[in-house]
Parts: sequence; C-alpha cells; structure tokens
Amino acid sequence: MTGDSYNVEQAVIPFSLFTSADIALFQAGSHYRLYEKFGARPATCDGMQGTYFAVWAPDAAYVSVTGDFNEWDRYSHTLLPRWDSSGIWEGFIPDIGNGNLYKYFIRSNSGEELFKGDPYATMWEVRPKTASVVHSLDYQWKDKSWMEERKKHNSLKRPFSVYELHLGSWRKPDPLNEEKFYSYPEITRMLVPYVKEMGFTHVEFMPVMEHPFDGSWGYQLTGYYAPTSRYGTPQQFMEMVDTLHQAGIGVILDWVPSHFPYDAHGLFRFDGSHTYEYADMRKGYHPDWNSYIFNYARSEVRSFLLSNAVYWLDKYHADGLRVDAVASMIHLDYSRERGGWEPNEHGGNENLEAISFVKKLNETVYALFPDVQTIAEESTSFYGVSRPTFLGGLGFGMKWMMGWMNDTLDYFKKDPVYRKWYQNDLTFSLVYAFSENFMLPLSHDEVVHGKSPMLYKMPGDDWQKFANLRLMYSYMFTHPGTKLLFMGDEFGQTSEWSYKTELDWHLLKFRPHEGLKAYVKALNHLYTSSTALYEQQFDGATFEWITVNDYDNCVLVYIRKGVKPDDMLMVALNMTPVPRENYLIGVPVPGNWNEVLNSDAAAYYGSNVVNTGTVEATKQTYNGKEYTISLRLPPLGAAILRYSAPGR
Repeated sequence: MTGDSYNVEQAVIPFSLFTSADIALFQAGSHYRLYEKFGARPATCDGMQGTYFAVWAPDAAYVSVTGDFNEWDRYSHTLLPRWDSSGIWEGFIPDIGNGNLYKYFIRSNSGEELFKGDPYATMWEVRPKTASVVHSLDYQWKDKSWMEERKKHNSLKRPFSVYELHLGSWRKPDPLNEEKFYSYPEITRMLVPYVKEMGFTHVEFMPVMEHPFDGSWGYQLTGYYAPTSRYGTPQQFMEMVDTLHQAGIGVILDWVPSHFPYDAHGLFRFDGSHTYEYADMRKGYHPDWNSYIFNYARSEVRSFLLSNAVYWLDKYHADGLRVDAVASMIHLDYSRERGGWEPNEHGGNENLEAISFVKKLNETVYALFPDVQTIAEESTSFYGVSRPTFLGGLGFGMKWMMGWMNDTLDYFKKDPVYRKWYQNDLTFSLVYAFSENFMLPLSHDEVVHGKSPMLYKMPGDDWQKFANLRLMYSYMFTHPGTKLLFMGDEFGQTSEWSYKTELDWHLLKFRPHEGLKAYVKALNHLYTSSTALYEQQFDGATFEWITVNDYDNCVLVYIRKGVKPDDMLMVALNMTPVPRENYLIGVPVPGNWNEVLNSDAAAYYGSNVVNTGTVEATKQTYNGKEYTISLRLPPLGAAILRYSAPGR
C-alpha cells in the first residue's frame, strides 16, 4: 500500500497502553517495566487483532511506522503524539503481527528525515539487514526448580566459577567460514554437557543483545531488548537459558549501559537531536570505542536502561548482569586528556549522574530479584563498588578484581630466576582483597590485541609453560574471591582469541592440553566442594599467611578457612622449577594434613612430585607457629592439603 492508495481501515487507530502513572514514572527515571509499554506490542482494539506501537521521539515533528506491511511507505501509518508532552508517539495498527518487519520514519523539527529501528524491539533482522521484527515473547519455562532454589546457588556464600564465552566462536559448524554459526539449540546441546563436565557453576555470555558488527564482540549494541538473530529466535535463547538452569548452571549476561554506536538505524541522534546521548561531547562521546555515552541526567534515558536491566532478569530468567565499563561511566575524565572533560559541580572527576543511576539500578534489581547478582567491571579504586548504597557504595554484588589480574599475570610472565624479587607484587592483592566482594577474572580482554593466549604468557619450555599455567590457576582458585575463566583458557588455547574462528579444540588430542583441562576440572571440583574456599570468601577470617617471606625459594604457603574451626585447606605454591624435598612449614594447630590436589600429578602432565599418605604435624616451633610439617613441593607446582583434627 502506498500513500496514493490510502485505506482508512488500515490506518493507525488512536490507542494507548500508558497510564498517567506510567508517564510520571517514565519522566522521573523510575519506570522499570517500559518493555511492557514501548515497542511493538500485540493488542486488541475494538475487537480487531493487531499491534500497538509506541516510541519516544521528543524532538520529532512527524513519526510513522513503515514496513513490509505497507511497502515501506512513510505516510500511510502515522503515529499520534500524546497530549501530555511526554514525547511519546503511539497508535494501533490492525492486522500486523509476528514476523512483520518495521522501522520508524522520523522527521525532526529541523526537517531531517531518519529511518530508525525500534529501541524496544524484541527481535531484529539478521545483520546486515537492520529492520525491527514484530515478535511476541511467549514461552513456557521449565526451570521452576532452579528459580525456586537459585537464592542458594547465587548467594555470595556459595561458589561462583564462571565460564565466559562468545557464542559465535566457542564452536563453529565450519571453522573456516566466519559467516556461519551454530544456532542457539545447537550450541545448547554441546555447551550444557561440557560446562557440567568441567564443573563450572555459571556461564557468562559476552553480549547477546543485537549488534550490527561482529567485530564489536557484542559491545556496540543497537537492539538492547533483543537477543541477536545470528543464532536464532528469542524463544530459542530462552530455551538455552532454561536448559542450563535445568542442568544446575546459572546464566550471567554481559550488559552494556555505558555506550552505544553511531549506526544510522540505532539510538544515536534518534529523533534528530541528542535523544539518548549527552549533547556535550566532552561527556557524550567515548574516544576509546568511537561510540556515544548515555545521558544519565535524562530521566527517560534512565528509565530505558533501568527497564532493560530488569527485562533480561524478568523475561529471560538471567541470574546476573555483568555490567561493562563501569569505570568509564562514573569518571568524567576516563580516557580523556586535560581540557577534554569538565569537572562536576563540586570540582571533581565523578559523573554524579551516572553514579546516581548505578545506585538506582542496583537498588531496583535487588529489590525485585534478591536472588541474582550484579557484577561490576570497574578498574579503579573507587570506594564501595560492591558495598550497599545505604553505606555510600554503588550497590553491586561483586566487582572484578582487575588489580589481582594485572599483578598475577605480570608475575607469572617473569622467568622464575627473577621471581624472588617480585614476591610482594603477587602477595599485594591480599592487602585489599576484602575491601570489596571481588571476582577474579581472566577474561577475553587478556587474550586479544597482541597480548597472547594464556599459555604463551608463561615462560620456559613447553613443559614449564603448562606447569606455570596449572600453578597460576591453582593460585587463582585458592585465592579469596569468586572466579571467571574465558573459554579456551581451560585447555591451553595456543592462538589469541578471534571472533572469526572457533577455539582450537583439536589441541585436546595432545596430552599436555588434555592434562590442563583435567586439572581445571579438578580445581572446579575442589572449589565447589570445599566450604573453606567459598563459605566466607569475602571475609578476612578466611585467610591466613603461613609462609610469605621465603623469597629465595619463591615459596608461598597460606591457609583458607571455613566457618567451622577444623575446616581448613593449606595451599603451598612453589614458583620455581626446583622441587623442594622435606620443606618445613609451621602450622598453628596439631593434627593431620592430607593432600587433596597436586598440580604436578602425572594425570595432569606433571612430574608426579606428590605427597602420599597422611602428613602429621609435630610439636616443634617453626616460623612463629607451634607445630611443623614437612612436605614435598613440586616444581612450578601447587600442593593443596586438607586438615583433620587429632584423632580423626
């Protein structure tokens, strides 16, 4: 149908899903269910089935819905502006339903003409096409048992071992064809048993929201309310989450409220004005990512983002949100030279509007979903990122421990002959380990852009590289805090991660890689089965240094403790390739110690310098402790022992 053949029966009918309360909350920045109002909503009007459209375009002079149902005519289906000056355009169109393609045609007050996708669309065409798709979200969930018990699974007093992955490159049907992907159901059938076998408690998906450019890895979003159509439909993604839940695996979604790209069909200059982004490019443009920053001072934008976070927790049963680039949100001078930013009203570098939004976000999420977690990627020493807002914090459940990651990788890159001079760099993380609820991340960012894969960060010959990596993972999994490991790191990927190709799964034919994978599996089992490692993982009472000053031998020994007095694990790390026989360790209590894991065991491609049998503490003062044990410390290895009281 064209404008010349206008049919009044198919025109837009005045209709609204908004109440005055909705408008008030929207304009106050407090509406957290806008996905039930905006976008393309199935509706009935005067007995007719069709779709209700609503879009926020406050600087528009004219808005219409154009699509495959009207031959993309820009004048046949004109939306009506609300009378309340909310900037919302809306209307009901009969006989439009699931599968119809559409965009909004917007003429701004300046006369500029734009074709925009729907910010609240639940589905988009597969890129490079850019139209929104009318699509309902009906789905029968089968994860009732998980949802009823997930407060236990997602508690901060429970283990979090997260497997981070990129859906398009974890596995590919044709490794040489970057344009071909497995579907959500196909990935699910492979992923669920693998994660279950490896013992990870949660998966974290790099952003699944719709994005036009594969090379952005999902971090440049245009469809905030739609899982990408590259791999299938919204219901198929729901089924993926559902199946993971039924297998006892939690799902964390990477979420990007910090910036968005300048694609013509996206949020940038949505109605010809700076609708979603700051108008002042000192705040509104992100120099690192060539993208634009949300205007956190604008109430309608706050409601958009707030509703988006709730949407993924509500409609997709996500167990948590890992919030990307928080440091860039809350600091006005992030990646900006002097003169490139303007101080806040108090003269500081904090973005007070973004901080206010983040607090509101976390307060809302935890009020509605007390059994989920929000996790901040925040790289500075900003106070209280994972502390409650009523104590002045930002209110996140956890924060990535970027300092630990940087210090640990820097240390392990060094040749062991030099490590004795850098022991304090490795142990420094324990000075501040309990100032936040930290998650220890070895993420995708550490294996791209010339940084090399994890295995090749390690020094030495091939045997030493694998030994070093097993040792580093031992330190990671026994250090206080939750864990995150990027896909491929668990078996020693030998090339940098690329979104274009799948992981090097063929490496598992070789014993060193298979041994490393088996060791990560063993570490996950140890972590998830040992209350000493997670019961009070954010509390200083969980940790005690035993040997911290043996610089010449490069040995570190510490104890991890659960709530019960006898619940203890001892971790002894030998950072050199020299095995230490009869190494004396002072311990605080009498009793026995039994080795439960050794990174040098033959099963993991080690040299099998292990401790067999029970090691009994003798009454002998050593290194400030009343009792002493003697251990074999494996070369470039970790020995982990469990305590039992005398007579047990």
